[in-house]
Amino acid sequence: MMTRIPVTIITGFLGSGKTTLICNLLKQTPDRRLAVLVNEFGEVSVDGALLRSAGDGCRIEVHDLPNGCICCTVRDDFLPIMQALQERKHEVDHVLIETSGLALPAPVMRALSWPEIRNDFQLDAVLAVVDTPQLLAGRFENGTPIPGAEASEAPVHLASTDAILNQQLENADVAILNKIDDLSEDHLIQAEEMVRRKAGRLRFIELAYQAELDTRLCMGLNLHEEEGPANGHPPSHHHDHGHGHDDHHGPVQVTPVEGDAPLADQHQFDGHTHSGLSAHTHGEGTHEHFHAHDPGWQSFVLHSHQAQQPERLRDAVREVTAREPILRAKGFARVEGKPHRLVLQAVRNRVQAYFGKEHAADAESSVVFIGYHPSRERAIRLMRELTGSDWH
Repeated sequence: MMTRIPVTIITGFLGSGKTTLICNLLKQTPDRRLAVLVNEFGEVSVDGALLRSAGDGCRIEVHDLPNGCICCTVRDDFLPIMQALQERKHEVDHVLIETSGLALPAPVMRALSWPEIRNDFQLDAVLAVVDTPQLLAGRFENGTPIPGAEASEAPVHLASTDAILNQQLENADVAILNKIDDLSEDHLIQAEEMVRRKAGRLRFIELAYQAELDTRLCMGLNLHEEEGPANGHPPSHHHDHGHGHDDHHGPVQVTPVEGDAPLADQHQFDGHTHSGLSAHTHGEGTHEHFHAHDPGWQSFVLHSHQAQQPERLRDAVREVTAREPILRAKGFARVEGKPHRLVLQAVRNRVQAYFGKEHAADAESSVVFIGYHPSRERAIRLMRELTGSDWH
């Protein structure tokens, strides 16, 4: 029987920890020949650079999909890369696809059954990474408005943060509750219950500290093996996991002119039944994602050619995310006297800064901001005022 290359799709809302999860997986599989496709919302490839750095010395190749919504450009961007990998299929052991935080996995799942590539690729599993503290804080509850959406002329999108996460989970086989480091057992039980209510057809729920998860729980799951290369149909919902999962469940201790990438109208992809959670079934059905190229979701990147002070830069980014409807920020900065670049990661006003492995050289500082109707001009003013350096 023809052996097809397994494909794992990693989805999750902005800042949930998708890239960190993949970086950790790369470190665990230095001998496996991996192709990583990374889709970012923003014109600077921050995630791609982090993945290349994490995979340094490993047998990986990283392909950037710069459009912020892979679901809009499956045929134009995704398919050519997969066809190029197809021509070298004997050199690739596994494909990892990271969607942007505003994209859904369903179009990519369907694309794997297209006649051009379906004989050489097999969907292995869809993983949905969840920012557990944000989930528990009610950021994804039904009716919770997106920061900045209150002034929008499209009131139907007021709860789209919740809708995006829900549909990412509904398409997933495995939900990964991430960032659980400071959470109690009661909080973990509550988070699991919330996820199950949002997507009852998940097969597994895993727990992760700082997006660290055993590769055996993420890759080689074969959860879609009954989907033959010629049928292209949704899963038949009768799979077993087959690798001793039971021990791992339950609690443990741009503006429009600068590359704005709106969401596309997307059809739902049928979900999955439980295999390690509760034994009940759900009816099947499909419905459309209500996002119709919502122009409110925008990203922009700010640059500075001056060296930055880590504390001032971190405080400045925190202030921008607090004053503007920014849900995610990420980037790199050059720090005087330091050989390596400072990496910035922000989810709302929670900001982390640490030095990466890449040398700074004379590289400029760049920070990508993603939000709903954010103001680039106000962000520039705040960054200049609070860092004491020029940003443009």
